Amino acid sequence: MKGYAMLKIGEVGWVEKDIPQCGPLDAICKPLAIAICTSDVHTVWEGAVGERHNMILGHECCAEVVEVGSLVKDFKPGDRVLVPAITPDWNSLEAQAGYAMHSGGMLAGWKFSNFKDGVFSEFFHVNDADGNLALLPPSINVVDACMLSDMVPTGFHGAELADIQFGDEVLVIGIGPVGLMSVAGANMRGASRIIAVGTRPNCVAAAKGYGATEFVSYKDGSIEDQVLEMTNGKGVDKVIIAGGTVETFESAVKSLKPGGKIGSVNYLGSGTYVNIPRVEWGVGMGHKMINGGLMPGGRLRMEKLGALVASGRLDVSPLSTHVFEGWDYVPEALQLMKDKPADLIKPVVKFAD
Repeated sequence: MKGYAMLKIGEVGWVEKDIPQCGPLDAICKPLAIAICTSDVHTVWEGAVGERHNMILGHECCAEVVEVGSLVKDFKPGDRVLVPAITPDWNSLEAQAGYAMHSGGMLAGWKFSNFKDGVFSEFFHVNDADGNLALLPPSINVVDACMLSDMVPTGFHGAELADIQFGDEVLVIGIGPVGLMSVAGANMRGASRIIAVGTRPNCVAAAKGYGATEFVSYKDGSIEDQVLEMTNGKGVDKVIIAGGTVETFESAVKSLKPGGKIGSVNYLGSGTYVNIPRVEWGVGMGHKMINGGLMPGGRLRMEKLGALVASGRLDVSPLSTHVFEGWDYVPEALQLMKDKPADLIKPVVKFAD
């Protein structure tokens, strides 16, 4: 089979590999559509997870099952499925402790294009198929289904980590695709006010549609100064970090009320330390809680989020701004995510309808 791979840090290209083997609990799938993630860019051009050689990229897709293991009960060849970016080992001690995304070690539930070949290939392997795959609802098209792999669950996890409650005033830093889903998640959890940080017109328009009420531009001064002015010096109840760098935490802490919570789902691709301002963190005693987490994977989450889209409660179509058809467009789509032109939110390559 062919796949599009990270050849080494800073270099990508096509490779030929054997079709992966299917274990008794596993499945072999072929993608119906794939989506490119900023994480792929971090992995290749920043070396964020270290050196990888000839590792097939990609962790966002929907797929068709082509083979299942002898112990798989709920899926069969021909099933069209949602595939989460995070595929934990559900019999692990970490999963039993409530942190399945870290099964086998920190971040080890993230297997695709981290510890094993990803989904930018003609066939790919899914561990623990009954625990990780979910049937694709017939009403969801393959392009929208890709958003359920990572963008929706990660963005919503930001709202969960920030513990947004009814009536909270919320700041969302970054309104790329994950940030847009953080806005949507905050809105669904009952935020009364959502201040979004971002400038690209199409992202601002999408954020308004998902429930953002006001906007901050880093071009107009520091985020924290603008937020404090907008809140009469009090700050916000909750912050979701869905973009930025290690320096972004400084603005988040300064924008937050005492007793507030920060939920970070941003992939920090570079930098050594996160900047936490000592005084504004209450010299260590301000009850400003910081939670950073890899989104949960697994079948149940896919089914629930899929139900939101299938029922019309969540429209993910604004995220997919650039849609291509056919394997030849994978390099172009990846380069597009690296370059991030002003009109881009998310590129998708589809192989079926």
